[in-house]
Amino acid sequence: MTAVIDGGDRADARRNRAKVLSAAGEAFAEHGLDVPLGDIARLAGVGAGTIYRHFPSKQALLEAVHAQHLSDLIASGERRLAQLPPTEAFFGFLLEVVETSQRRGPVCDLVTADPSWPRPVLTAAVQRFRQVLTALLHAAQRAGGARPDLDPEGVASFAVGCTAMLTARRDRQAGLALVRLALDGLRPSTPVTEHPPFRDALNARCEECGTALTPRPTGRPPRYCGPTCRQRAHRRRPAG
Repeated sequence: MTAVIDGGDRADARRNRAKVLSAAGEAFAEHGLDVPLGDIARLAGVGAGTIYRHFPSKQALLEAVHAQHLSDLIASGERRLAQLPPTEAFFGFLLEVVETSQRRGPVCDLVTADPSWPRPVLTAAVQRFRQVLTALLHAAQRAGGARPDLDPEGVASFAVGCTAMLTARRDRQAGLALVRLALDGLRPSTPVTEHPPFRDALNARCEECGTALTPRPTGRPPRYCGPTCRQRAHRRRPAG
């Protein structure tokens, strides 16, 4: 009988911990990081002592909230990897990362900015997240659905930028449309012709000798200062 009671106590403790993490995540997202622990306890439907039994400080609670968020994403990424085509799994995962992380910004900022925290739980979660992201990316690349020059660190930074873009838009649907447009840039492309290098038409210079060029009021912007430089550039072009 004692074993059953102990097992029940452990189950209750796990449920209470999950309630606290869920309530804390919502409270931090809605009210910022200064929300009192008492408010989190009331939102979770537990006593303040329950929070302190699981999390001795607010920093520990913040770390656990962020680690739980990453763990949820890891589980989703693993399901996508097992159940969906590689390209669909990769881009769906990135969109989920951006959408869910948009509400966890304050937690992400604080956890990332303070290197003094002892955070083994968070460190382990970050490592697992990177492993899942890497597996999804490489699978999509092998399937031809993602650019071959992408790397996991670059994709992670790209997701952070998309999250900031979504946060900046008051219209969430308009923001998501921009995020999807940005994600399309991670797909491989085969241009019909080679795009010329970016040029500042107002401060253009001859592509051959570097002489400043005068902008034209109409038509295509000039590329060379005169026929001599144009002929030199054409002679250096490889034979078609």
